[in-house]
Formats: sequence, C-alpha cells, structure tokens
Amino acid sequence: MGISQDSRHKRRKSGGRLISLKKKRAYEFGRQPTNTKIGPKKVTDIRTRGGHTKTRALRLETGNFSWGTEAVTRKTRIINVLYNATNNELVRTNTLVKGSVVAIDAGPFRQWYFSRYGLDLSLEDPKVKGLPKAPKQEKAAGEPQKKDAATSTDADKGKGKKKKLDKQARAAKAKEAREKEAAEKKAKEESQDHKKKQDHYEIKPVQTHILAKRRQRLKGQIPLESAVLDQFRQGRLYAVLSSSPGQVGRADGYILEGEELGFYLRKMVVKKKK
Repeated sequence: MGISQDSRHKRRKSGGRLISLKKKRAYEFGRQPTNTKIGPKKVTDIRTRGGHTKTRALRLETGNFSWGTEAVTRKTRIINVLYNATNNELVRTNTLVKGSVVAIDAGPFRQWYFSRYGLDLSLEDPKVKGLPKAPKQEKAAGEPQKKDAATSTDADKGKGKKKKLDKQARAAKAKEAREKEAAEKKAKEESQDHKKKQDHYEIKPVQTHILAKRRQRLKGQIPLESAVLDQFRQGRLYAVLSSSPGQVGRADGYILEGEELGFYLRKMVVKKKK
C-alpha cells in the first residue's frame, strides 16, 4: 500500500467513510521516518522532487549548540535524550528529532568561560584567576637570622668589585635601550588600537546588561542562575535541538535557560513519575 500523505483514505469526523475520486499521486507519497540515533556520524543524501536533495542523518554524536546569554557557540558531544513531548519511546531509544531535549557535554563551554572570565564553573566555589596572593608572614623580632656558612676576606671582595660594577653598568644601559624601544612600539600599537576601538564603539556601543555582567565578574560574582551552575558542576547541560536531523543532517540547538529551562524541568519530573 505504501506511505501516503493524502487525506482521502481518512474518515470523516463523524466516522463516515470517504469515497476516493482519484488514484494516488506521486507527489503525495511519503517516506519512512529517519529515527536518527546517537552514534558515529553516518549521513546519506536523498533525491527529492525537482532534483533537490535532503540530507538524512542516520547517526550523529555531536552538534553546534549556542549559549544565548553569552552569545557563544561551541561544538560539543550529545550524551542522551532526556525529554520528548510527542512520545516517551523516542526518549527510551535515544532518537534525535527537532524539539527534543538532550543532555550535552559542558566541557567546551566551561573551558571558554574560564579562558574569558577566569572562573571555573565546575568547582563548588569558583574564584577569579589572577587574584593577588596572601602576604607572607614576617619573622618575629626575637627570631635569630641565618648566617652564611662561607665568608670571604676583604681582599677577595676588592678584586671582583670593579668588574662587577662595569658589567652591571653595561647591562643597565642595554636594558634601558630595550625598554625605551619597547615603550615606543607599544605606544604606537595602543594608539592604533584605541582608534579602532573608538570607531567600533561609535558604530556599536556596549549594551548596559553586558556592562553589568562585567562589573559582577570583577567583584567575583557569577551572573548565572543556580540551575545552570548545578549542570556545569555535573558536567552536562540541557539543550533543545532546533534543527531536523532527518532533513538537514545536523543536530544543532541551544542551551536551555530561564523560564524555558524551568518549564522542561517540571515536565521531566512529571514524566518520570508516570
């Protein structure tokens, strides 16, 4: 009989049977569902009407996922499927379809966050790298100082003193020349960079919410919600697939945050209870 996308074979709302006035048409036929699984990449091309092609992904294990609040995208590994609104069977079999909630590896995003802001989100108490170290404890006034074992005579000191002074003077002059040259070069580069930045910010100024985030990070605070932080500590993030693996051959999506994350967390709890 085959798979058909027509509606002539269906019944009326009342249950009555429709009489078909024409036979099946080639433009009405359908295909088997792709049922993309998680595994080593396997993609095929299918010819469609008009000589066009669709990319069928039979197996995928990675995808490009976007972190909306930080405006960054990274390629990461898909771990498993957590929720699907249409059918729990798609969750049990780890089938990738558009709109399904998946767990992805948080490593690439954690590394990016550490390189940009100096905060390791996998720790219980993240701290900014590059903070000044605690001052060393000074010795007590009554504590005896250590003495050198080898002592030199006044005659030995006088011999190498002159050579040492000449060597130090030459090194100081060379160092001063290098520093002067480096300072001139740096000033020239800074003037060019300043001009470029000025032109850039005149076209696209920094938004207020971005400035607020930067101020919070300088204070050592993390402007992330607790649910996302917990996911970073577990090493996996919740994301939604926004592409159709059976149509375009890719499993791309975005990380869940805010109200949308809360909505799907509640849905997952309800499905587990059932």
